[in-house]
Amino acid sequence: METQRDSPSLARWSLLLLLLGLVITPAASRTLTYREAVLRVVDSLNQQSSEENFYRLLQLDSQPEGDENPDIPKPVSFTMKETVCPKTTQKPLEECDFKDNGLVKRCNGTVTLDADRSYYDINCDEAQEARFVRLRDFFKKAEQKIRGRIRGIGRRIWRIGKGIRDILKNLPPRPRV
Repeated sequence: METQRDSPSLARWSLLLLLLGLVITPAASRTLTYREAVLRVVDSLNQQSSEENFYRLLQLDSQPEGDENPDIPKPVSFTMKETVCPKTTQKPLEECDFKDNGLVKRCNGTVTLDADRSYYDINCDEAQEARFVRLRDFFKKAEQKIRGRIRGIGRRIWRIGKGIRDILKNLPPRPRV
């Protein structure tokens, strides 16, 4: 009889240990690498953005040394660049090529490495080089428009001058007095 009582008791303890193992395992959070945390931030920024195309990580600055606690925010600095993939694409982001003359954004802030309670506070600005490229492109387009308009005005003046010449050629000579 004693063996029968021990058997259910052993089963209860086994079940209790199994349940305890299941409860404790999810409670232990998974720590992200610095790169994984930044890639999550880029994904989140892509989802929040109203821009047409996705951005992809271009450059990740080195990881700061310090506290290994995943709950403490770590300083982060990275650059992301516009890709050729529109937000409607189903392609993985890694398969999206960077767009020629695509917008480059410089991002700074903090991120936590805890996978379950991921948190970030990031500000991204258009990279200085990209601003100059866009400004240069703006002036090139403006120059082309101005040149086109000047050519158009020049053609009109030439036609008016030709018309005046034709009129003057067809006038009878004036008598001398």
